Amino acid sequence: MDKKTEDFYSRLKEELSNSTLWPSEYLYKFILPSSNSGIAKIESEFNDMGAVITTQQSKTGKFTSVSISVTMPSAQSVIDKYIAVSDIEGIISL
Repeated sequence: MDKKTEDFYSRLKEELSNSTLWPSEYLYKFILPSSNSGIAKIESEFNDMGAVITTQQSKTGKFTSVSISVTMPSAQSVIDKYIAVSDIEGIISL
C-alpha cells in the first residue's frame, strides 16, 4: 500500500472513530464494470454478516453500483473491508 493510501485510511479511521459509536451501521458504496466478476467477490466478502446488498446497473449497462448496508464492530473493521475489496479490477469506492 502506498503512502497516499495509508494516509487516506488513517484519516478515515480517525474520522470514523471520532464521529461514530461502535458497533454501528455503515454504508459502503462501490462502482465497478458490470462485466467484471467483482460483484460476486464483493458479495462474498460481506457474506454471513447480515449485510443488505443492492445493485443497480448504469443506463448503458457498462457499470454497476453496489451499496452495502451492514453493522460493523469498529472503524478498523470498516477499513479492513475496503482493503479486502480494493484488489477487485476496476472498483471505485465512494
